[in-house]
Amino acid sequence: MFTLTELEAAAALVHGAFAPTPAIAWPLLAARTGAEAWVKHENHTPTGAFKVRGGLVYMERLARERPGVRGVVSATRGNHGQSLAYAGARYGVPVTILVPRGNSVEKNAAMRAFGARLVEHGEDFDAAREEAARMAAAEGLEFAPSFAPDLVKGVATYALEFFRAAPPLDALYVPIGLGSGICGCILARDMLGLPTQIIGVQSTGAPSYALSFAAGHVVTTPRAETRADGMATRVPDPGALAIIRAGAARIVTVTDDEVAAAIRAYWTDTHNLAEGAGAAPLAALLQEREAMRGKRVGLVLCGGNIDIDLFRDWVLGGA
Repeated sequence: MFTLTELEAAAALVHGAFAPTPAIAWPLLAARTGAEAWVKHENHTPTGAFKVRGGLVYMERLARERPGVRGVVSATRGNHGQSLAYAGARYGVPVTILVPRGNSVEKNAAMRAFGARLVEHGEDFDAAREEAARMAAAEGLEFAPSFAPDLVKGVATYALEFFRAAPPLDALYVPIGLGSGICGCILARDMLGLPTQIIGVQSTGAPSYALSFAAGHVVTTPRAETRADGMATRVPDPGALAIIRAGAARIVTVTDDEVAAAIRAYWTDTHNLAEGAGAAPLAALLQEREAMRGKRVGLVLCGGNIDIDLFRDWVLGGA
């Protein structure tokens, strides 16, 4: 999909917008998990999530190769849309974002603040994605998918940073939404020739990639029922699945209760706020605590964008 030289060039482009995010071994997480737990803090980007890296790489190429483009349209539950809006403002490309009805109020506000035109449509991400594709054709806009080579290359820059900043990792847990993050980690690992196991994480209520991984082909689900909206995907991307099946050790599924416990653990042990997908890797490590005891394990805290009402109701139990 890209070379190490191209990945390093993408990292330089990303670092023109913001510095590498921290990679920290937290002692309280080590005590909790029994492993040497290193956290890659993608919650410390300008949009509060890892996807901004892909947005910057995608939008820079689009603006350079098609300077007259009318605009970009895409669908999201939040972080992908924020990344495109942030990068579109940086490179002068108008951005329209489709979100499902009932989407995160705070993520919607953030996308508008970054300059996006926001449209609510459908009951879930996949319905919004279909409408975004229709609008692209109707309005002459560029459709920006949630999984594409530029996006994977961009988000792979966090893996490059992580693998070079942390000591050698035995395993790395990565949440799966549509797959750009885990694919970026797999490709970066392979380019660097590392033996690190890459372990995907999904919700038990939205297990499309876990089912597809086991079956060996794309398996869709009728619903994606999880409060961790960054993992609420019903329809896997075939290209992402191919990379995951070739390069991931396994996919672990976690419940919403386990994710809520991991969000609380991040707060108490590191004083960092994680969104659902951001805490899912820690939830998976806690589930596999005995198997990982004594190992050096990487956790991607991929984002911290959780609404206060959702945090209060889900994580604090209405307190």
